[in-house]
Amino acid sequence: MVDVDKIEFRSDVTVEIVRSSAHDSDVLFAARVSTKGEQSLEDVEGDAERSKGLINYLVRARHGSPFEHNSMTFYVQAPIFVFRELLRHRIASYNEESGRYRELRPVFYVPGTDRMLVQEGKPGHYNFVDGTAEQHKLVEEETKRVCEEAYASYQRMLEAGIAREVARIVLPLTIYSSLYVTVNARSLMNFLSLRTKREDSAFPSYPQREIEMVAEKMEAEWAKLMPVTYAAFNKNGRVAP
Repeated sequence: MVDVDKIEFRSDVTVEIVRSSAHDSDVLFAARVSTKGEQSLEDVEGDAERSKGLINYLVRARHGSPFEHNSMTFYVQAPIFVFRELLRHRIASYNEESGRYRELRPVFYVPGTDRMLVQEGKPGHYNFVDGTAEQHKLVEEETKRVCEEAYASYQRMLEAGIAREVARIVLPLTIYSSLYVTVNARSLMNFLSLRTKREDSAFPSYPQREIEMVAEKMEAEWAKLMPVTYAAFNKNGRVAP
């Protein structure tokens, strides 16, 4: 039997930036090469206000290619159902840990008490409202029960010599996995526009809260790396160029 005390339940996600080559100056030299050629590199330390205006113009006019000359690699820990949504965005490079090659750890996601539980509205325009104390208690108890039973089944199969790739089929989507995501600023803006709900967005989005948690943490890291580009993204309705 599995020691249930070793099973971990979390209600958060982990997002860390592990490597980056991403600066507002990357946008400037890429944009100016069209008119200045080799002199574009010499001009990146030019007038700050003029550079800010250029970046804002590029976002507003949706001239997107200058925002591709940079790179950010994030390490993410999240439930597998979040990764299924993340991988739908064919805008990045991904490498995820494998349940075929390693024994998966007993770490599972359970929504926190601040997670809205009740869905209202029609497809594509959902609103969520707080659940009752009884509903939150039910979600927590049922999730923990199923996860404990599923992981015990997984362990029994491994102990019987069943291959990891077969034994894992009983595990729920709420189990945590980890991956690396490498993305450029243009692609990240596209992701953020779809996976965050903001009042200042030109095109409203209604993401599942758990992938929005990942997006918010990525956004915070990117904002520190490319503050001028980030400001232009927000100023222009959070639309990817």
